[in-house]
Amino acid sequence: MNKEIHHRRSIRLKGYDYSQNGAYFITICAQDRACLFGEIVNGEMQYNDAGKMVQSLWQNIPENYDGVQIDEFIIMPNHLHGIIVLNVGAGLVPALIDNLPTPVDNFSNNGSTTRVDPTGGGRFSRTVGDVVGGFKSRATVEYIRGVKNHQWSSFRARLWQRNYYEHIIRNETTLYDIRDYIINNPKKWALDRENPAFHIS
Repeated sequence: MNKEIHHRRSIRLKGYDYSQNGAYFITICAQDRACLFGEIVNGEMQYNDAGKMVQSLWQNIPENYDGVQIDEFIIMPNHLHGIIVLNVGAGLVPALIDNLPTPVDNFSNNGSTTRVDPTGGGRFSRTVGDVVGGFKSRATVEYIRGVKNHQWSSFRARLWQRNYYEHIIRNETTLYDIRDYIINNPKKWALDRENPAFHIS
């Protein structure tokens, strides 16, 4: 595991403006490392319905926040890794805005789409924390519906752990290293610290 890429603690910088232009490597973990979103089979992530919901909501972040894009990401059985780019087109490294994924409609039980801020304020662009917080809130609401209506596995207290991990991407070299880490994450699941089996002695 590359400790320079995958931090296991918050590295938020005192006084840093997290609403400024830039790219951020984000990790969000499920509460208790519960494997709620699928499983790894032969080095590939196989999503269950909950995992597909989480994937859809993450992909749709650009539809809900002006000037925000997503880059490489992966939903794992109990966490996700993704790159968020703030203020796309405002002088960022060109590689950050090449071949970005196409957003998809938000997940909902009745098949309808949602393209508004969860607070009711409409589309907007704010900080990394706003984007991550909005995503976590949406996913929690949809997951609870899945538990009630489709017998998804329940969770204790909350769907996600408090807070999240992030790393400021400062150059193209780091960007490519992080993209590679995300793409290959399922293949390294057996050695992943978020894998419950990793902690079994």
